[in-house]
Amino acid sequence: MLAKLTTKNQLTIPKAVATRFAGVEYFDVSTDGSAITLVPMRLSRLNEVQAHLEKLGITEQDVSDAIRWARETK
Repeated sequence: MLAKLTTKNQLTIPKAVATRFAGVEYFDVSTDGSAITLVPMRLSRLNEVQAHLEKLGITEQDVSDAIRWARETK
């Protein structure tokens, strides 16, 4: 299979390869000087929690306020 490098330095991965990594958005890219290696990266649990908090509309300030409130009510 061939992968094409575009004029904007983007690499197009063949569909037959990409479909084997459904749900993967990011790849860790490394090279040994003669070959390029792509390793699929899955979001960490921390990223899932951050995404869920964002979806709920909870900000970093909300978390800081909640921690401060909890410490004051001991």
